[in-house]
Amino acid sequence: MVESIVRVAEIYCFPRDLKEKRVAATMIGGARVRLNRWQQAAVAVGSAVGALLDPRRADLIAALGETTGKPAFERVVQRMKSSPEGRAILLEQPRVISANVGHAWDLPPNTFGAAYAKFMGSRNFSPDDRPPVRFMETDELAYVAMRAREVHDFWHTLFDLPTNLMGESALKVIEFQQMYLPMCLMSVIGGSVRFNEKQRKLFFQHYFPWAIRAGMQSTDLMCIYYEKHFHEDLEDVRRKWGITPAPAAPKQTQAAAASPGLVEKP
Repeated sequence: MVESIVRVAEIYCFPRDLKEKRVAATMIGGARVRLNRWQQAAVAVGSAVGALLDPRRADLIAALGETTGKPAFERVVQRMKSSPEGRAILLEQPRVISANVGHAWDLPPNTFGAAYAKFMGSRNFSPDDRPPVRFMETDELAYVAMRAREVHDFWHTLFDLPTNLMGESALKVIEFQQMYLPMCLMSVIGGSVRFNEKQRKLFFQHYFPWAIRAGMQSTDLMCIYYEKHFHEDLEDVRRKWGITPAPAAPKQTQAAAASPGLVEKP
């Protein structure tokens, strides 16, 4: 029964072939799928179940975000239109792909761009590996959904969060504070279920309160043209944008911070 529910989402989901996936990741509008209300609900439920069973399934995480996030993305669009940098982003539609951000690897070590490059390089991540947007109705919403997906690693860098389950769950709290995407809340719930007892205690006593404050105190993160700030000092941009990096775990609980496995890059 569970397998059948997940399969419904997979039918509409993303290319599993790596080469095809990388080609599709450079696309926003051309690969989209139109769903009626029932199909959208089926993909949302199937994606939620599949993502809970396997948090590494970036395609299902992305599908869940798109099929449940339209109202939230519409609000993000309106906020971006009210911001000078946000309007520039919507007008120019920059993409966070290797061809556009590769110069970050050549910047001085104190810069935001260099910190991002170090984050990506130390994990063997590529900015080209994001799944494409498939289920948004308009080009504008599709771009904003893609932008939210592509700046995820900028946020990891700025908030100094790892990519284990603990770090991803904390970042999802911040993302929910920023965008009110239902997918973010569901990811936090799903992540906390997978914690052991010590990890769950550490998360809710230490990281969760910080993430709530950090998400509320920082500027509107979707209205920042990050690529134009690569050359700036990392600590300067953190101060300018009101970003508080994640605190170190208490020494007596650091061992519990090693969450099980790496998770998806939604």
